[in-house]
Amino acid sequence: MSLMRAITDRTARVGVIGLGYVGLPLAVTAARRGFPVTGFDVDPGKIDKVMAATSYIDAVSPQAMQEACAKGMDATADFARLSTCQVIVICVPTPLNPQREPDLSYVEKTGHAIAAHIRPGTLVVLESTTWPGTTDEVLGPILGTSGLTLGEEIFLAFSPEREDPGNTAFNTSSIPKVVAGSGQIAGDLVEAFYARVVDRTVRVSTTQTAEAVKITENIFRAVNIALVNELKLVYDAMGIDVWEVIDGAATKPFGFMPFYPGPGLGGHCIPIDPFYLTWKAREFEVPTRFIELAGEINTRMPHHVIDRLRAIVDADSGRGLKGTEILLVGVAYKKNVSDMRESPAMKLMQLLDEAGAKVSYIDPHVPEIPPMREYRQYAARQATDPATLAPGRFAAVLIATDHDAIDYPALLALDCPVIDTRNAITRRGLAMERVVKV
Repeated sequence: MSLMRAITDRTARVGVIGLGYVGLPLAVTAARRGFPVTGFDVDPGKIDKVMAATSYIDAVSPQAMQEACAKGMDATADFARLSTCQVIVICVPTPLNPQREPDLSYVEKTGHAIAAHIRPGTLVVLESTTWPGTTDEVLGPILGTSGLTLGEEIFLAFSPEREDPGNTAFNTSSIPKVVAGSGQIAGDLVEAFYARVVDRTVRVSTTQTAEAVKITENIFRAVNIALVNELKLVYDAMGIDVWEVIDGAATKPFGFMPFYPGPGLGGHCIPIDPFYLTWKAREFEVPTRFIELAGEINTRMPHHVIDRLRAIVDADSGRGLKGTEILLVGVAYKKNVSDMRESPAMKLMQLLDEAGAKVSYIDPHVPEIPPMREYRQYAARQATDPATLAPGRFAAVLIATDHDAIDYPALLALDCPVIDTRNAITRRGLAMERVVKV
């Protein structure tokens, strides 16, 4: 068929919808592998940066961005141009609503935009993480409103994103890509496409299976993080250092995989994806108590950190948090990246504000807090200049994200308690006086 030929010889134009942490690396990789690529986004700032060949994501180097644009990659907010694309990949957010239920509004709106412009002989791939069944049960019917027949004129597939911001060992092209199509032809097409974009593809039988693969990967991590977070609470009460326990257990060459506690969960996947499965499981009247318990433990961690911080400040100065100044160290969700999605540091900031504390923050990767779906009140808040930090200014320092570029000895010199949620001080071999692991 002509679509398969276009994919095989890399003449099929690829449209990537959503130029964020998933879409931009994919678009750049596909362009560098020889496909003509057009990116689509509703954010004019991202469009301008792509057209200027300027990367705004850590995972995409300036050199990679320039190479992709030199090969013709462009970007637009004009979704009518989807009619020129033979492969359309959806990389839009799938957050939770305030009731912690799946919010597929971005996927649904994107589906309707595609249906309005799609032409016969097009492959549509969903990469957004979601509950098993979304591709066929939600996106498929929306594309059907185009008047074109699924499986004959247009083809639908799912391939979960596996981006890991800050991971220098793997990138978009080297991470194995799970693929599945709605039907044999769609499966063949999506496998052929990604085989020309990434180093290895892993085909599974159905889109539901592929959706479940991604959910399972993230539930595995969420549950294990919840386990060590709970162990941290237990061992703290016993006077045992959970970090030392984990490091000791990690020396076993089999049967143990180290996970580490923290002030909460961040990133788009781990805090959100398990709730997609628990929501879907209710349809089948299947309890998911284990997953839900893990979610409760991880969600509670920021509150535990602030409770400990309050007690430490009170013991040190005889006052609570109200009216005190707290230095929050790191607001990105993980070390050495600028990614703010679902960062537990923002919940910590909110809880401190609610307690009446004055919060300053430093983060070498986030000089200004960007607009987010949540915590909109913090948009455009500026980081404090580390050069202005002085002893006596702060009631406590709270390390939420352990970036390597932070001057930790300077934090210890501020002459106040340092609450370390990441074991950053111990791992750097620094003096532990006035440092409390939480």
